[in-house]
Amino acid sequence: MKVPHKIKVLIVDDSLVFRETLAKEIAKDFGIEVVGTAGDPYEARDRILELKPNVVTLDVEMPKMGGIDFLRQLMPQYPLPVIVVSSSGNSVFEALDAGAVDFVLKPDTKKPGGLHSFINELVVKIKIASTAKVGSYKKDYQCPAKLISNHGTDISGTVVAIGASTGGTEAIYSIITALPRDMPGILIVQHMPPVFTRLYAERLNNSCMLEVKEAKNGDEVKPGRVLVAPGDYHMRLARSEQGYFVKCAKGERVNGHCPSVDVLFDSVAETAKEKAVGVILTGMGADGAKGILNMRKKGAYTIGQDEKTSVVYGMPMVAFNIGGIVKQLPLDKIAQEICNYLSL
Repeated sequence: MKVPHKIKVLIVDDSLVFRETLAKEIAKDFGIEVVGTAGDPYEARDRILELKPNVVTLDVEMPKMGGIDFLRQLMPQYPLPVIVVSSSGNSVFEALDAGAVDFVLKPDTKKPGGLHSFINELVVKIKIASTAKVGSYKKDYQCPAKLISNHGTDISGTVVAIGASTGGTEAIYSIITALPRDMPGILIVQHMPPVFTRLYAERLNNSCMLEVKEAKNGDEVKPGRVLVAPGDYHMRLARSEQGYFVKCAKGERVNGHCPSVDVLFDSVAETAKEKAVGVILTGMGADGAKGILNMRKKGAYTIGQDEKTSVVYGMPMVAFNIGGIVKQLPLDKIAQEICNYLSL
C-alpha cells in the first residue's frame, strides 16, 4: 500500500517562541511535516533552496526585509504556495497581490481557544495551498484594459453574482477593475473573515470604475454598484416594489462557510431568475456549485473559471461537472464575456 507523501512546510517568523509553537502544533497533523523554520527572509531563502518545502507560512513584519518585499523577490525566482500570517489587514492584500495564496490572522493568545482555532484554520489552509498552482500564469497575467460600454442597453432588473474562495481576491479584482461604470448591480461572496471584507471592498472601490462597498442589510442593488458580502454574514438577494436589495444575516455555516456562495446564488436564482449572470471562480470545495446550477435551471447565464487559470480548480470544476456552467473561460476573458452577454 502506497503511503501518501506528507506536505513539507517551512515556517518563517521572527519570533522564536511563535516559530516553535507553530512547528510543534501543526506537525501534530499526520499529513504535515515541518521541515524547517527561519527567523528572517534571508534565512528563509536559504532554507527554501535547501529543504524544497511544498508550502511556506510567512510573517509579514520581520527584521532585515519585510515579508511582502521578500514575496516580490521570491515568486519570480522560486514560485511556491505561501500563506501569510499577519495581524495587519492592509498588508494582507499587498501580500496576496505579491503572490501569496492565502492568509490567516495571528491568534489572540489571551482569548480562550484562540491558538487552537488558529492552528486548525492554518492546517486546513496548508492542505489547500499544497494543491494550488502558483508561478507562470500568475506572473505573466496582464489585467485587460478597462472595457468601454456601448451605452443604451437596458440592464434594469439584471444582477451579476460572483462567488470565489482560495485565489479569489485577485481573480475578482481582475474582473471588477476591467468592467465599465454602467454595469448592472453586482453581488460578491468571497470567503473571508470579518473586517477583511470591508478592507477588500475599499481596495476594490479605490481601483475600479464602480462603487464598491461592504454590504449592509437593506442595501439597494443598483447599476454601477458592487456589494461584497460581510464576513460572518450570509447575503441574499431580495426584491421589493422599489427594486432589488440585499438581506445580510448571521446564520449557520453552509458548506463550511459564512458567507456562503450557495446561499447567494440560490437567492439570485429565485429572485432574478433569467435576468441574472452567475460567475464561479477559483476555490477549494464545492460551495456555489449547486447554487449556480440552480441559477442556470432558472434561465440565468453562468460562467465558470477554467482549470488553467484557477489557483485551486475546485468550486468551478464541481459546478462544471454537474452541469451548472454555460461557458467555461480563462480568467482574463470573463469580464469581456459578461459585457458581451449584456451587450455592453
